[in-house]
Amino acid sequence: MIAHLTRAVLQLPDKAFTRTIILSILGSLVMFALLLAGFGWALTHTSFFDIPWLDTGIDLLGGLAGLFLAWMMFPAVTVAISSLMLDGIVEAVERRHYPHLGPALEIPLWRSIAESLRFLGLVLLLNLVALPLYFVPVVNLVVFYLVNGYLIGREYYELVAVRRLNKPAVHWLRVQEKLRLFAAGIIIAFISSLPIVNLVVPVVAAAFMVHLFEQIRRSLPPEAAARGVEM
Repeated sequence: MIAHLTRAVLQLPDKAFTRTIILSILGSLVMFALLLAGFGWALTHTSFFDIPWLDTGIDLLGGLAGLFLAWMMFPAVTVAISSLMLDGIVEAVERRHYPHLGPALEIPLWRSIAESLRFLGLVLLLNLVALPLYFVPVVNLVVFYLVNGYLIGREYYELVAVRRLNKPAVHWLRVQEKLRLFAAGIIIAFISSLPIVNLVVPVVAAAFMVHLFEQIRRSLPPEAAARGVEM
């Protein structure tokens, strides 16, 4: 996987990446600001314990807690939002490294938007369920990588796979390769937690997943063809 990640990073200077990188950085900054404002407001306007002095303390710490929560949810939420503008990155990687591939399947815009909204709902639901654990030292890191590793690996895989496989094949292959995709998601989640670097993570992650997806397809057994997974 490190080799795939390296190839993705080395393609960053590609002119085809420039516009998406700029949009990705701007979108990431806006999304982080919205998450920070949302969590900060919720924490300072919610009474958790009905004990005046304790709730006052939480209000005073609301800004720091909001910053922490925004940082924890930032990677997966960014994936949901940025997935709508990463098709150009996937195309650029395929054009440069996999020129033998035929035309990709046409994905209607409404379907892309619906899938992004569905994924965003799943992100919010799982992170809200895990929210209490985010305040427990050490445990929060474990939960962060487990939750976001699963979410991010799944979303980037589907972003790439739906261009080349029918829906049943996308699902079947995801189940077959769940551990490898989970590991890829953890790698992306880790990079997403690094300041500054995380601004270009959506672009790097999309390119990284193209390489991983093509490696997976080449290593599939013959019976995979019966499920619509072309080699």
